[in-house]
Amino acid sequence: MTVMKIDYCETAEFKKDFKRLAKRFKTLTEDIQTAKRNAIELYHLLKIDNQSVVQIKDIKSNEVAFYKLKKFACKSLKGKGVRSGIRIIYAYRESLSRVEFIEMYYKGDKENENRERIKAYLRAETKI
Repeated sequence: MTVMKIDYCETAEFKKDFKRLAKRFKTLTEDIQTAKRNAIELYHLLKIDNQSVVQIKDIKSNEVAFYKLKKFACKSLKGKGVRSGIRIIYAYRESLSRVEFIEMYYKGDKENENRERIKAYLRAETKI
């Protein structure tokens, strides 16, 4: 049996988001590894939907699907569990088994994802 694996990468904007949030939430590096295993890989590789990942359906592409990781446990936010309010927006390219992180934000700072950033990512991807 071959073990499927997801290749992870990050956009420059995501790296900035992460760096800014990591100053406030010191466990973010560890938390994101947990989220990869317990949400993203469960959903895409094992097809187990634990209600952590939601597809953003109104931005369409044949190659890429966009998702919002809503249940993100952050140890720095004690007592919140998966209701930390931290969100990750990512693109999943099933043909390559690749996840590219596009945006990370805290709901206390802003309510929703930056749709323009997702569309800009999509425009850049179609030029490759």
